[in-house]
Amino acid sequence: MNSLLLKSAAELSALLRAGEITSVELTTACLDRIEALNPKVNAFLYVDREGALEVARGVDAARAEGQELHPLAGIPIAVKDNICTRGIPTTAASKILEGWRPPYDASVVVKIKEARLPIVGKTNMDEFAMGSSTEHSAFGPSRNPWDLNRIPGGSGGGSAAAVGAFMVPLALGSDTGGSIRQPAAVTGTVGTKPTYGAVSRFGLIAMASSLDQIGPVTRTVEDAALLQELLSGHDPHDSTSLPDTPSGLVAACHGEAGSWEGAGSDPERPLEGLKVGLVEEMHGEGYAPGVLEAFENAVARMRELGAETVELSCPSFHYSLAAYYLIMPAEVSSNLARFDGMRYGLRVEPEEGPVTAETVMRATRAAGFGEEVKRRIILGTHVLSAGNFDAFYGAALRVRTLVQRDLEQAFSRCHVIVSPTSPTVAFPFGSKTNDPLAMYLNDIATIPANLAGIPGISLPAGLSEGLPVGLQILSPARADALMYRVAAAIDAALGHNVPAACPARDWEE
Repeated sequence: MNSLLLKSAAELSALLRAGEITSVELTTACLDRIEALNPKVNAFLYVDREGALEVARGVDAARAEGQELHPLAGIPIAVKDNICTRGIPTTAASKILEGWRPPYDASVVVKIKEARLPIVGKTNMDEFAMGSSTEHSAFGPSRNPWDLNRIPGGSGGGSAAAVGAFMVPLALGSDTGGSIRQPAAVTGTVGTKPTYGAVSRFGLIAMASSLDQIGPVTRTVEDAALLQELLSGHDPHDSTSLPDTPSGLVAACHGEAGSWEGAGSDPERPLEGLKVGLVEEMHGEGYAPGVLEAFENAVARMRELGAETVELSCPSFHYSLAAYYLIMPAEVSSNLARFDGMRYGLRVEPEEGPVTAETVMRATRAAGFGEEVKRRIILGTHVLSAGNFDAFYGAALRVRTLVQRDLEQAFSRCHVIVSPTSPTVAFPFGSKTNDPLAMYLNDIATIPANLAGIPGISLPAGLSEGLPVGLQILSPARADALMYRVAAAIDAALGHNVPAACPARDWEE
């Protein structure tokens, strides 16, 4: 494997600016590895070799002329296939959008293009982001680079597998209930869900609009901060976009922002004065022993770095999973009503009987949607029906308020909350596909952040059964810099050793 592919985006940025490598050289290395490995990993649904190289050539020419460029200019990036890219297929891994080429770019893609990062392609995912394993893609599952017989998480398994297999240093994902953080946990990568509204959702194919958030997938915490800073900013096209988005994220990774009261300056104890919350409901029963062991080791290391742990209880978390799986399907049933076979995407006419709007919709949706999407649409429609709205959807919204209140109280006693990201390591393909409830439990630790709109990050915490375990860090809304400062200190203390141990590093191309 080309040694450039082992380096972080921050390291590659320094090499590019120093003129030691070119963007064409780096982009070609990524594209060649994608071409060689994607047949067995299936991380990408579409690869844009010519488009990426054209951008890379432009960056090299601009740099040779002495133009001032963004620090990430020339570094290849992959984009999850539910984020619109003008002229490039965007399918949300669904047959109903197969071959659709958007006439516009998502706001985050506009920012990427302005910063001149070559977009190498679109990554695989669970159909319309509905799943925790990428087994629900209409175009076949992605595979975990740690073990090709295991899932890479979901819904953003393609982005996580691409970064974990050293195909690309940066990728975009979307997180509705953990779809960036859970894949990061099981592939040994870093995944961030920013504060809700910190990154524009304009151009993201909606699943559940009050929960969805675009964020970075990388191999280091600093790279995630670099990418989130690029993506952040108020967007008038998104009514939920924050007017004052979090800043100082990269500075926080170097201890220059995101501080807390009593923060020390001792480099040996960078977490001095930090209060770390351990929520009773976010570890213990239901978590695999190896996952808990890696988590407890990480917490012990945090104490060695000067942190104080605080035991907490958030009783509403017992009901957060149920609340999420009522709110999310309700929004899904509304958002996916636009896929009707009339305006764009797949159109199927009935084989028998009259061709009417109703029969075309029925035939198109039957052929275009997968089983998991149909399941959630039906559940959401049931939840929103007149006889069930108050009993189910209304009750779920009240639980959401309780989750927000519990987290507010928790953060009054601590600066950040830590937990395992996922209750298990990556599981074998097919082991949970026939048990939707077992699949949904994979999101048990990540869902509270989406319900409350707060930021969360998953970083590698060690191994169990030879597979990665993720450590999740949550901070209050808009306190993304605090989260990054703590994550960077822990990542450095743990030695960044998990991504480097991935077997994909030694794969022959």
